[in-house]
Amino acid sequence: MLTRKIKLCHINAHITCRLCEGYLIDATTVTECLHTFCRSCLVKYLEENNTCPTCRIVIHQSHPLQYIGCVSRACLDLLTVDSGGQILIFLLLVFLTGDAKSEDTANKEAGEEKPEEDNDYHRSDEQVSICLECNSSKLRGLKRKWIRCSAQATVLHLKKFIAKKLNLTSFNELDILCNEEILGKDHTLKFVVVTRWRFKKSPLLLHYRPKMDLL
Repeated sequence: MLTRKIKLCHINAHITCRLCEGYLIDATTVTECLHTFCRSCLVKYLEENNTCPTCRIVIHQSHPLQYIGCVSRACLDLLTVDSGGQILIFLLLVFLTGDAKSEDTANKEAGEEKPEEDNDYHRSDEQVSICLECNSSKLRGLKRKWIRCSAQATVLHLKKFIAKKLNLTSFNELDILCNEEILGKDHTLKFVVVTRWRFKKSPLLLHYRPKMDLL
């Protein structure tokens, strides 16, 4: 059976946001024309525009400036969150950036003697170096802001870690941001690095602050 290798550069145009030029986060599609963007990028764009950024088709007839307070209701009714597409994008990025181990490496590891199994708490996972900075005067900074943990850890794990260190009553009181964008609690650190820190040097810089209720 013939197999064909696909290079990431060949599909970049289909999985990147035209507005921020990064990989799609919370992929959101305009139902009128089926063009897709990051949800946060599109919402911000629609605060001052009423057309699709790609084809300029009118998304909402009313002038958006008159509906900034309810832009999420007035305009987002015409948008569709493409969760299936988002999962596909993540899998493509992980596969095409060589996250899967090569056969040679796998064979080499198979030939090595395996130590007695113990609870290594994911120390054998791919690791991510993180710098956690406080972004608010209402919270104090961490004594040790530099940490290293599994790439499979999620933003929720970081929230619980910070809440524990700061003696907060609930981890739900926190927002964690990367590049000034709030991260979803289910995002893995691998996903954050690949989509928001891909061409930047380690460590991954994240900010935390008290949770803000968005209207």
